[in-house]
Amino acid sequence: MSLALTLVCVWVVASAIVAMMPMRLQWPFGFPLLVLSVPMVVFVGYTHGWIWTAVIVLAVVSMYRNPLRYFYKHARARVSARTDEGGAS
Repeated sequence: MSLALTLVCVWVVASAIVAMMPMRLQWPFGFPLLVLSVPMVVFVGYTHGWIWTAVIVLAVVSMYRNPLRYFYKHARARVSARTDEGGAS
C-alpha cells in the first residue's frame, strides 16, 4: 500500500476515534483533522488519480458533513451580508 493510502487509513481511524469522544472534545480534535484532509486529498490525487481523489472527498464529506454544513451556511451569510451592503448604495 502506498504512503498516501496509509495516511488516509490513519486519518480515518483518528476521525472515528474523535467521533466517539464527547461532543465538547470533538471540536478541538476534529478541526485539525478536517484541515489536514485538504492536503491529504491533494496527495492522494497526485499519487493515485482522480478516482481515488473522489473516493476520499466523499469520505471526508460523509464524516464531516455537519461541520462542513456549518461553514457553508456561515460563508453564505457573510456573502449575503456583503451583497446587501454593496447593493444599498
